[in-house]
Amino acid sequence: MTLLNDQLPVIADVTADERAQRLAEAGATWRDRIARDAANAELTYRVTGRGIGSVGTEIRSGKHRFLVDEPAALAGDDAAASPVEYALGSLISCQVVVFRLYAQALGLTIDDIEITAEGDIDVRKLFGIDESGRAGFHDVRVRVDITGPNTAEEYDSLRAVVEEHCPVLDLFANRVPVTGSLA
Repeated sequence: MTLLNDQLPVIADVTADERAQRLAEAGATWRDRIARDAANAELTYRVTGRGIGSVGTEIRSGKHRFLVDEPAALAGDDAAASPVEYALGSLISCQVVVFRLYAQALGLTIDDIEITAEGDIDVRKLFGIDESGRAGFHDVRVRVDITGPNTAEEYDSLRAVVEEHCPVLDLFANRVPVTGSLA
């Protein structure tokens, strides 16, 4: 069981024309909003988590709920993907969005896109065995497979644009100030 309701929600497939229209409309809407008031560009996301099971978490984000857990070897119940797997999934899903957004903006066509992300973690810091290393990923590799009518060079240029504009890749690549408090 990975989702609380035992089923993945269905996302209807759309045609290339429908996708292009939705992307163009979203871009135009945001440009207009920001042109009216630059403060409209600032968004705040809020997500809440509640500990369940051994080390699991029920995450709530708006109307959405999902589980996060760890495999048994890391004290979990293996009921869902782990936090670091979700982090890689977040990177992949953000990349898909930004690839589609900028392909549309640049007049490129993506017939199909599949992304694989792998990340390496040394668990010694996690378990307090060695404090000298990082607790998180020390290496992440992203492979993007795109099919479509454009040239490999055009898709490679698109990849460079995506790497400059992907919010989650920015989280991975740059230090972000984080403040914490105990209530």
